[in-house]
Amino acid sequence: MDEIKIKSVVEDLIDTFLIAGDLSIKLRKKGLNKKIKSDNTPVSNGDIEVNRIITEKIMELTPDIPIVSEETSHNKSKNDLKDFWLVDPIDGTYDYINDGEEFTINAGLILNRKAVAGLINVPAKKRMFYSFGKDQSFEFSSDKATKLYCKKITPKGSIKVVSYSNKLKPEIEKIHKNLGVTQYVRMKSSLKFCVIATGEFDGYVAEPRACEWDIAAGHAILENAGGIVTDFNGNEIIYGKKDFKNPSLILKRSKNL
Repeated sequence: MDEIKIKSVVEDLIDTFLIAGDLSIKLRKKGLNKKIKSDNTPVSNGDIEVNRIITEKIMELTPDIPIVSEETSHNKSKNDLKDFWLVDPIDGTYDYINDGEEFTINAGLILNRKAVAGLINVPAKKRMFYSFGKDQSFEFSSDKATKLYCKKITPKGSIKVVSYSNKLKPEIEKIHKNLGVTQYVRMKSSLKFCVIATGEFDGYVAEPRACEWDIAAGHAILENAGGIVTDFNGNEIIYGKKDFKNPSLILKRSKNL
């Protein structure tokens, strides 16, 4: 798929993501039907409905590209995927079902096992992020698209990062120290990638956890905005791995935080 086609597909998906976001809020206000999945994580009718809306539109736009979604079993048994979509209809379900604001709606396009484009809607915060190529990452808010450059807007001399937990593991603490981190703030969901792309935060460090659909869209948005996404050893993150499991992660706004 060439860059012009990717741009067209992503832009055609924006309205669908905004509609799905509005629906997620509407369903939550009405009262969600919740259950626990076999992996002991929650799912709601909101997850299922958003997944349906997003995947139907993606299939319409790119019928020849397989979709791997957290909420379905389709294509998850394949071990030779190179070009595919990764969809997480609601990332941060705990936040979603407990009236939080950080849950996100995600789709990342993988080509040759690399994250090249993505969309992330943060409905409760009315922030929409998307990217369709290098130097082409944007935030759409208040009917205006703003290009993202990973420009530092945290105070000079500070290194402010996001963290999955308030209690850091020793390995994470060590990396924070090496990076010169002066402050960390707990944040859930793929919103972490977006606020680094905007420059609101400088980085994020995580041990191997979660799955590829949790990070693919954010990876594309951050990297295409000029950010850096690697594992702890500086290796590139590729997709279509066994069981779609993530390696360790280090996100940086730039080489020089």
